[in-house]
Amino acid sequence: MSHPTRHPDGRKQRSERSRLAIVDAMLDIIMGGKMEPSAADIAERAGVSARTVFRHFEEMDSLYSEMTERMEAQIMPIIHQPFTGDGWQAQLDQLLERRAVIYEKIMPLKIAASIRRFSSDYLMLNYERFLHLERTGLENVLPDPVRKNATMLSAVEMCAGFQTWRRLRQDQNLSVDQATDVVKLTISKLLG
Repeated sequence: MSHPTRHPDGRKQRSERSRLAIVDAMLDIIMGGKMEPSAADIAERAGVSARTVFRHFEEMDSLYSEMTERMEAQIMPIIHQPFTGDGWQAQLDQLLERRAVIYEKIMPLKIAASIRRFSSDYLMLNYERFLHLERTGLENVLPDPVRKNATMLSAVEMCAGFQTWRRLRQDQNLSVDQATDVVKLTISKLLG
């Protein structure tokens, strides 16, 4: 016996399209440089009402969660690429070059999340998770004497971290190549 063809619920599809449009709008606004867009800004960019924004995202954490998932989908393949350099120093250079690419992709979103992290448990946990990811990435390529020297490891981590990158790119207005060179030079001097 054949069953009648089921048509997807049009309301559910519209709702999902609205939800995706809201996430796209928030990302577009933040990536365009406005770090704290209002619901009205998001609604206008998404082509929905402010009420629709609130219906889909009762709190900003759920919106940041979806934006984080999208960004992670873009950067995790870069993070998980095997290193091809011979020796830890070549692998460290590869790691720093990859971070330059990643940091450029995520900088506006990281800054926007950082502004809100002190009033959001989710964003604070996400910030701490990111710091852990940065540290373990370094620990995976650095030799034992550097890893076991807490002061040296902390110094390298500070130089290779996102906050240093943001300062070089935004505050010192360096190009991506210049900022990468500064990070590599500083770390090479630290490690001798």
